[in-house]
Order: sequence, then C-alpha cells, then structure tokens
Amino acid sequence: MNKRELLTGLALLPLAAPALAQEYPSRPIRLLVGFAAGGSTDVFARAIAPRLQALLGQPVVIENRPGAGGNIATEATARSAPDGYTLLLGTIGPLAINPTLYGNLSFDPLKDLTPVSLVGEVPNVLAVPVDRPFRSVADIIAAAKARPETLNFGSSGIGSAGHLAAEQLNLMAGIRTTHVPYRGGGALLPELIAGRVDYAFTTALNGIPQAEAGKLRILGVPNGKRVPLLPEIPTIAESGLPGFDGVDWAAMMAPPGLPAPILAKLNAAMQSVLKEPELVAAMAARRLVLEASTPEALAEFLRRETARWAPVVRASGARPD
Repeated sequence: MNKRELLTGLALLPLAAPALAQEYPSRPIRLLVGFAAGGSTDVFARAIAPRLQALLGQPVVIENRPGAGGNIATEATARSAPDGYTLLLGTIGPLAINPTLYGNLSFDPLKDLTPVSLVGEVPNVLAVPVDRPFRSVADIIAAAKARPETLNFGSSGIGSAGHLAAEQLNLMAGIRTTHVPYRGGGALLPELIAGRVDYAFTTALNGIPQAEAGKLRILGVPNGKRVPLLPEIPTIAESGLPGFDGVDWAAMMAPPGLPAPILAKLNAAMQSVLKEPELVAAMAARRLVLEASTPEALAEFLRRETARWAPVVRASGARPD
C-alpha cells in the first residue's frame, strides 16, 4: 500500500463507523443466560428479548447455558467474536463474585467483556420460618451470639447472592452460623418454609407470596435503601448494621472489543426497552426492578461490586462445588 492509498483509507474511517451501525444487525442475535429457565435471570431475558427484536429488526434467541455458577455462559461470551451477535445477560455471581470465589477462571469479567447496560435489580429479603421466635434482624444476631454456630442459614447455592449476603451479616455482626446450600432457589424455598433452616436471604419473587400466605416472616431487606415492594420492611442497615448492602442484579454484556457504533446502538435499544411502562409494570408484578445505565456507568459499577464482595468471599472461606 502506497502513501496515497493509506491516506485515502484513513480518510474513509469516519464514514465506516456510521455504516457499521446502520448494517447491524443483519442476522439473529444470541442472548446467553448462565442459568436454567424459570429463574429471575431467565425472566429478565424472556421479557427483554422480544422487545429488543422489535427494535433491532432481527430475532433475539435466548440460549440457557447453566453450570459453574454462570461461568460457562460468561466464558462463552468472552470467547465470542466482537460483532454484536453474541450477548450475555450476566448477574452478580459470574460478573462480581466468582472471580474471587473460583480463583482460577480463564476469563476476567472486568477485562474480557464489554459492558452494555445494567438491566435491573433482583430484590432479596431476609426471611424466617413462622415457627421461629425471631421478629427482627437483631433477634437473629442476639440468638447467634448466645449460641455460636448453632443457627443455620440456607441459600440457593455456594457463591450466590443470598449466600454472600448471609456471610456479610456474619462478618459485620461478628457472629458464626452454618451455611446449608441448596441447588437453586426452588429447592431452598420449601426447606425454609418447613423450618429445616433458621433463616435465608431469598428473592422477593419467592419470599413475598409465601409471607403473604403466612408461611414465612420477612425481617429485612439487604438493599441500601427500602424496597418499594416492601416499604414497611426495614433494611439490614437500619436494623443495626450501617453500610450493609447486598443487592442482587443483572446486566447486559458483550464480548471484548465490541465496536463503538454497535455498542451505542445496543445501549440505545436497552435504554428504550427498560423504560417501557408496560414492561416496568410487568416486572414489578414479578418483584423485579428495571434500571438502565450507560456502558461507562456499568463498568464502574462492576469494579465497585467486585472490590466490595472480594473480602466477604475470602472471609467466608467459601469454595465452589
């Protein structure tokens, strides 16, 4: 290539970016979900996919790839071509907790993925069986201090948001309790109702209907502020542990090196979808909260979340199955 050809090519680069955005997408898009169908992440995906499809003009096909706490789908995304045709609906586990929990991942979520947009929060609640005497978070802490290592808590699995929220409670309250992991929230819920564990952080989607049916008692929420779904329930921070925050969340990610025009188009589509009044209402009915973000804000959020959960994971001594 001579100098004139090189200069001509460079001059055309600014024109290439708009053309790339206009051409994308020209074929179906895969949306990977690292968990089985039916969970909160899958609910988000199946609500978002048809609306993205309508905006982008191409099918958005959901692929559930469960396993390794969401790592299988996340790694597949990190290894995919940066062309916008493979996306990931990731969660707090594989994107912020697993880098410390596993320790030997073949990918780094902060380096090997492109943030697109935050999708929303999955509100959790601290719930106890109705036959337990606990009426507040302080009651659990007092009982645990009076009888160290006799109380147990359930979770939907090692390294899950519910597990780490309970470990954060142990750490901040200076108590010792026993972890009983289950294989998913569906397996945890009947065990909690039956009283086989003393308490658990479970999703609002599971916890609120059971509390309304008189089968569970909700004592607090791990969010930094009260949840609109449960305005009368105090936060854990309000219950004597200032600074406690254990929000579960989901985010849209893409492979590394995604071209800026495609990223901008995807973010604009997500911003539009996540603000649709009908979708916001439908997700609220499922006890889920939608929240969009810029790619830059999501990148900073991921850095904060990874740094915040690392010491909790280490202090818990948790190891993956």
